[in-house]
Amino acid sequence: MSTPDTWTAVDRYLVDTLVDEDATLALARESADDTTAGHIEVAPNQGAFLALLAQMIGARRILEFGTLAGYSTIWLARATGVDGHVDTLELEEQNAEIARANFKRAGVFDRVDVHVAPAAQTAAELIERSVEPYDLVFIDADKPNNPVYLAAAMELTHPGSVIVIDNVVRNGSVVDAGSEDPSAQGTRAVLAAAAADPRLSATALQTVGSKGWDGFALLLRVG
Repeated sequence: MSTPDTWTAVDRYLVDTLVDEDATLALARESADDTTAGHIEVAPNQGAFLALLAQMIGARRILEFGTLAGYSTIWLARATGVDGHVDTLELEEQNAEIARANFKRAGVFDRVDVHVAPAAQTAAELIERSVEPYDLVFIDADKPNNPVYLAAAMELTHPGSVIVIDNVVRNGSVVDAGSEDPSAQGTRAVLAAAAADPRLSATALQTVGSKGWDGFALLLRVG
């Protein structure tokens, strides 16, 4: 019978078998305990998935909403290669300091900029500056603002860019249209926005594992 313990055991097996999480990545993951929101970083196999996705599309510029301890950022920064760049948006300076230390340890400090401010504010500033478009966007910040982040991502990408939105299942609460949970409503709203936008082709998958029951949406900008 499948249980959360089984999901975790399977994740551990898959990670041990396939995922090359070195000591610096492991330390970054563990350092999330010292942030303002521990235990919400992506799992190692999801970090590897993001890195593989970035490599598959040849991403050289990546935008991340939500830094925390920088665990997923390291996966993404390494995937861009030495000439790549990641802009990661973080609300709390405490988290940014931890992330910067992790970036130095992982050897990617020179290819990552941490922007400390409300993510919607920073994204608006990037749009105003007409920065070079991003090839991949990873949205993993406060869920009520997901529609705002997607709208910004559409201003900051180009046809062919990929957008990943994390935590879209939320233990099944996403199906409850009457939910009073702002995170569930933000998720429903961003999925509806993606479905309504003719510039996007999208799907979403449920996942179970060491992080519980959740999922992610995968969006391709086609126009």
